[in-house]
Amino acid sequence: MRKIIHIDMDCYYAAVEMRDNPEYRNVPLAIGGSSDRRGVISTCNYMARKFGVRSAMATAHALKLCPDLVLAPGRMELYREISQQIRGIFSRYTDKIEPLSLDEAYLDVSDCELFSGSATLIAEDIRRTIFAETQLTASAGVAPCKFVAKIASDENKPNGICVVTPSNLDDFVVKLKLGKIPGVGKVTLSKLNDMGLYTCADVRRFPFDELIKRFGKFGPVIWARSHGEDERSLTVERQRKSVGVERTMAKDIYSQQDCSKMIDSLFPKLQQRLKVSSPDLAIQSQGIKLKFSDFQQTTVEHKYQKLDKDYFFELLKEGLSRQNNRGIRLVGLHVGLLDKATQQQLHFSF
Repeated sequence: MRKIIHIDMDCYYAAVEMRDNPEYRNVPLAIGGSSDRRGVISTCNYMARKFGVRSAMATAHALKLCPDLVLAPGRMELYREISQQIRGIFSRYTDKIEPLSLDEAYLDVSDCELFSGSATLIAEDIRRTIFAETQLTASAGVAPCKFVAKIASDENKPNGICVVTPSNLDDFVVKLKLGKIPGVGKVTLSKLNDMGLYTCADVRRFPFDELIKRFGKFGPVIWARSHGEDERSLTVERQRKSVGVERTMAKDIYSQQDCSKMIDSLFPKLQQRLKVSSPDLAIQSQGIKLKFSDFQQTTVEHKYQKLDKDYFFELLKEGLSRQNNRGIRLVGLHVGLLDKATQQQLHFSF
């Protein structure tokens, strides 16, 4: 029997800032955005969420919902450093770890002998250890499969745990709203609702062939999840495909000269991020992203097998040819990475 734990840090970026800055602890706090109302919220604390503030929300809208919202710029290097510390804690219990982001991961503890193999006690000990060593809280979901563990970790947030045993798995799943199933986004959910399907119980009563006809390859996934089935193993080594940096300006810029200054400013940060996240991977492309004042964006990317700032200036010219007199609110740089298998094939080919 598999024992999967999903650990999800509670409002991670905001929690780090509240830990380090006492003045943030009793106020609605958001990370990201900017004081001039441009930009997007990365995350927020639970006090801000009571006002309806959410991740990926435009700062201007967040401030309408919560005029007293405090905005903090965020410290990504610190968040990465703490994430590595937490991952080190995970490794004390199992080497089967699938990170999903800086603040969440799956752990397969099926073979862990600690606490007589009790996944519940292991999850509780992980949570206690994280708090003891970082002063940050985490929530956990424990289940026989991945998708249920992920849903369960959100059930008793913050600083909670939800355990779904094999014996109560069916009772837990049958009541689930379909929007909670990972991979069921707004468009898919709308189609399901239009078909009269709102819960996993509804899908179980629906003809399987019709589900395939409506959703193609995703149809069997919806069917399986609605029956509590998920045979996926953990992806222990997740390889990064790209590295990038970007910045939203306080005021729109218009000229090639101003955009070039942004490239000069962003390039050292891209070098540093590439060095930290993927020092051993070869570059296969460079790209530039521009977001215009009407929120439309364009990306120019071409094969280029080294990191070269001058080449970004060439890509910029092509991007600006699509400007059509619009202001530019965001400039981003990124590189595509060659996967290890392809890199080895090229290295050994002759």
